[in-house]
Amino acid sequence: MKPLETVTIVGVGLIGGSIGLTLLQRQLARRVVGVGRRQESLRVARRVGAVTNTTVELDKGVAEAELVIVCTPVGRIVEDVQKAAKHCPENTLITDVGSTKQAIVAALDETLPHGCRFLGSHPLAGSEQTGAAHASADLFEGRVALITPTKNTRAEDFDFLESFWEALGSVVIRLSPEEHDYALAVTSHLPHAVAMALAACVPEKYFRLSGGGLLDTTRIASSAPELWEQIFRQNRDNVLTALEQFGAKLGALHAAVRDGNAPKILELLTLAKKNRDALGS
Repeated sequence: MKPLETVTIVGVGLIGGSIGLTLLQRQLARRVVGVGRRQESLRVARRVGAVTNTTVELDKGVAEAELVIVCTPVGRIVEDVQKAAKHCPENTLITDVGSTKQAIVAALDETLPHGCRFLGSHPLAGSEQTGAAHASADLFEGRVALITPTKNTRAEDFDFLESFWEALGSVVIRLSPEEHDYALAVTSHLPHAVAMALAACVPEKYFRLSGGGLLDTTRIASSAPELWEQIFRQNRDNVLTALEQFGAKLGALHAAVRDGNAPKILELLTLAKKNRDALGS
């Protein structure tokens, strides 16, 4: 990818901070402008080297951007993209990193001010940690980045965004917004729901007895509740479908354990092991 003059990141948390850090360390952008709501978080982003400039004023932050990356919670992405487009240079490409896509793309897959265009992205990277203090220039290395074009997407915009994520170290996969949301409901949103439910089931008096199995399985339940509330609402139908599928499997195990059906228990455990082993580390 040809180095960019100015990239603006709206929301410089873990993902936004890691994007900025990678761009600067790999010399893929001369300036990275961080836009945020709080000076405190922007100071952290500057301190770790994730941005070169910061502002709390979105209009000023995007005024010279060649690319705008919106890294705010999914409930704010549409509004932030629309605001950014009003103040961007002509024909600026805007993308995001949101974990849901259908609702966001549907609202933005139209003419934006100044000839700006939106093309959705979603890097499958991150952790339960938040904030630019945890940013890493290696966060996207070898990870998948999803791009969700529509029939209105320009081929040159897709090619540019593909080269952008590849330059950050990612493997790019193209999905429709609809397939993205179903796939993520199964592979990301359902695991979070299961981790949340499991963590909520543990009585406080047994916390000190928790071993590695419980800690590993519930790790992602430490993620910010406000962010996940928005994800569950935006991807409601797919999350419900995934929960129903999970409930059916859990119900089958419940029935097998209740009935002492050893062959069925073994069948379910064997299938689970086969699928988990296929996922890799």
